[in-house]
Amino acid sequence: MKHVVLVTGNSRKLGEAKAALTDFDIEVENRQFDIDEIQSHDVMAIAKNKALKAFEVAGEPVVVTDTSWDMPALHGFPGGYMKDVADWFDATDFINLLKGHDDKSISFTETIVYQDDKQTKVFSQKFIGRIADSPRGSGNSIEQLAEFDGFTIGERQQQGRFSHDPKDYVWYQFGQWYKS
Repeated sequence: MKHVVLVTGNSRKLGEAKAALTDFDIEVENRQFDIDEIQSHDVMAIAKNKALKAFEVAGEPVVVTDTSWDMPALHGFPGGYMKDVADWFDATDFINLLKGHDDKSISFTETIVYQDDKQTKVFSQKFIGRIADSPRGSGNSIEQLAEFDGFTIGERQQQGRFSHDPKDYVWYQFGQWYKS
């Protein structure tokens, strides 16, 4: 059995990785480090920098994941800043920001970066959904509103599920590469 070290403090991201990588017989070991993330509009720069810092702290190959969110009606807001914005805003704040806009779409791009002493390997995938009319489910503000296939991420969490089938995650692409 192969294993990979995932550096994250996010239990949802850890669960998604484990669910997808089970099919490849890859064990996920979780580590948490206090890594100072750069702030940037360039999501790839954020993820690569985070992977390099995690590798330096861990002293062994690591994987990190970073999620960028995009609301086209708000010109790409909040981008790579969602972690902070979701703490500042409640679900009603997001709904109010979109008042007067016909476009209620939202997307997130999940980026996974593998880092070892020889290479940086990036995997990225975009998921498109919409903002629900009212909060549903548990989790932070955006998890209660971001709806994919009729369910918010928060509703899926209450069901003990994830926003998407593990076979549809970017983790599946990583698993195919890492296994080979």
